[in-house]
Amino acid sequence: MSAESRSSVVANVIYANGKRAAAPADLAATFAELEAHPDSMAWIGLYRPDAAELTELAERFDLHELAVEDAVLAHQRPKMERYGESVFLVLRAARYLDAEERVEFGELHIFVGKGYVVTVRHAEKPDLSIVRTRLEDDPELLALGPEAVLYGILDALVDGYSPVVDGLENDIDEIESQVFDGDPAVSRRIYELSREVIDFQLAAKPLSGILRSITDAFDESDIDPRLRAYLRDVDDHVVAVTERIAEFREVLRDMLTVNATLVAQRQNDEMQRVGVASNRQAEEARKISGWAAILFAPSLIGSVYGMNFANMPELSWQFGYPFALGLMVAASGTLFVVFRKRGWI
Repeated sequence: MSAESRSSVVANVIYANGKRAAAPADLAATFAELEAHPDSMAWIGLYRPDAAELTELAERFDLHELAVEDAVLAHQRPKMERYGESVFLVLRAARYLDAEERVEFGELHIFVGKGYVVTVRHAEKPDLSIVRTRLEDDPELLALGPEAVLYGILDALVDGYSPVVDGLENDIDEIESQVFDGDPAVSRRIYELSREVIDFQLAAKPLSGILRSITDAFDESDIDPRLRAYLRDVDDHVVAVTERIAEFREVLRDMLTVNATLVAQRQNDEMQRVGVASNRQAEEARKISGWAAILFAPSLIGSVYGMNFANMPELSWQFGYPFALGLMVAASGTLFVVFRKRGWI
């Protein structure tokens, strides 16, 4: 096996009676150890393995080719499939990134069969070393075999959902404040958070069906009753998480509606303010136009009689000047009365 292929094995441990018995250097040594101690269990952890390495494990543990193909290609939905005496699971872990205020998802594939557990990760999370340490600290539980490892992984995965729920809830509280503060960027944030909530729901909701299938399988086989009780407890946590996610989706939908309503209301208010300002400007323009027309009448008369022509009517008339002034006053007064009746001034 090439060095590149071996590098995908991040954990390779043999357990006997719930205790770490060996940590083989390679898979060949693991297979030899299992043949020498048939009652032991191997837990092999892989990180982004290639097809060759998974094929080697498939030949040794009789893994189904379709499950192997899914594990190599990744990007699968959460599911559980049974192939003979082995079980193949696809799970999605989630963690909340405080600095970036977003949810990061990681895909995990698990092969479980008699005497082995093979985990395949395609992301940095979940950190299965924490699960391994927890189980090794409880030899009595680990002695129950691969089913105990499966429970430990599922329990840790679901426990990891709680900080995500808290982070999303905090984001929703912040968005609520943004909506009523009129932040123009809130619509985009609502949309992005809605997408994360949907992705989280797609990761968590199928777990209830998976857990019930596993519990039913345990009921049909000779599995310690404690594991069945533990799995039911995990299922209760999943139900609580999925209910909260459903609430988040409804709240975000309502927020989007409220935000759209507030935006429309602000736009209407702005249009009304613009309309009022336009009406005020039009009224001022009418007043200015009215006074300009009133002042234009005497200016017209004065400009006519200010022309330097020798022969002009009434130029030598004794009452010409008073008549001109009276004509100016009469014209201006008439225009004032007309404009006043029309509300221009």
